[in-house]
Amino acid sequence: MARLDRTFVLDDFEALAKRRLPGPIFDFYAGGADDEHTLALNRNAFRQVGWSPRVLAGGASPDASTLLLGRAVAMPVAVAPMGAVGYGCLDGDRAIARAAAQAGIPYILSTTATTTIEAIGEASAGAKWFQLYPLRQRDHMWRLLARALAAGFEALVVTVDVPVGGKRERDLRNDCAMPFRFTARNVAAFAARPRWALGMLRHGVPAMANLAGLDPAGARGSTLAPSVGAEFDPAFDWSGLAEIRRRWPGPLLVKGVLRPDDALRALRAGCDGLVVSNHGGRQLETGVPALAALAAVLRAVGDKAQVFLDGGVRRGADVAKARCLGAAGVLVGRPLLFGACVAGQAGAARVLDILHDELIRTMRLCGAANAAALTSELLWNAGIPAAPSNGQPPPT
Repeated sequence: MARLDRTFVLDDFEALAKRRLPGPIFDFYAGGADDEHTLALNRNAFRQVGWSPRVLAGGASPDASTLLLGRAVAMPVAVAPMGAVGYGCLDGDRAIARAAAQAGIPYILSTTATTTIEAIGEASAGAKWFQLYPLRQRDHMWRLLARALAAGFEALVVTVDVPVGGKRERDLRNDCAMPFRFTARNVAAFAARPRWALGMLRHGVPAMANLAGLDPAGARGSTLAPSVGAEFDPAFDWSGLAEIRRRWPGPLLVKGVLRPDDALRALRAGCDGLVVSNHGGRQLETGVPALAALAAVLRAVGDKAQVFLDGGVRRGADVAKARCLGAAGVLVGRPLLFGACVAGQAGAARVLDILHDELIRTMRLCGAANAAALTSELLWNAGIPAAPSNGQPPPT
């Protein structure tokens, strides 16, 4: 077990996970599309935004709590949906969901999770949202919606930026191209991590639990998440989104929006919120960084919907910057995945503790007494456009 008391930043968990996971599995999690420029751009965007802090503002104990989709949360953060978590941590989905509930933030379960909708519903009493990939087999997709509703999931997040999987070259070089096949290269990498290999031998290779019942190629246990791209519907369009809206009675978010015109169409389709995202740099190479796309989307939708940011968040200060730029909250994925790979639920919880501590520290240093006080007036902007601000918090 890693010494969690010697982890101080979220990047520590990536370094620890790299030492514990086989190279192909780590690369699958950490990698991006093509030359991975978009992956880097997401993080670099936050470095272009600085602070213009208030001093002598009082408020020794800032309050980071806010409302996300009408529910009170401890900080403006939700767990991003992540597929194939079980390849790095056998019970990783449940571990992260429980850590999120403990921290008082929403957890988003992926369609391509290695744990069922029902198991997460039983494991976590916290806020749960379900992420849906549009599937070719519509009947299966409608069953997923019904299952999520029955299991207590409060909101639906429809991901719309994967009509085809991105070219993830690390996976190709590691012989993780799909359909998955065992080769001398990847078998040797697996054997180099005997603890991981023994766990797989003892418990079996994880399956995409919520895709059971589809064509076997889409749910077979010996595959990783990109393989199920064959089950996604590349012809899915706005009419399909409207049909999902008719069938889902709760809040509905669209994830993968980068353009203001698409944001407006999503609102016209009846969506309650948006996630500005380029899929963590894993889809279209040199796509606009999520943070850089945020302002235009916010200007388009105004106060008609909550807008979340996904991509590149590695610091509590990043959470605060996104909030100051108008986001209702952010999604955090890879650091929590790496935390679970390192130490299960305790590792994921440590990630969230660090994030919350950094956020509160940033608020103290900037003179922000609460989340509503995180506005663009606190920023020094060196390159990322800010949405117009009248000093009011994002819509709740």
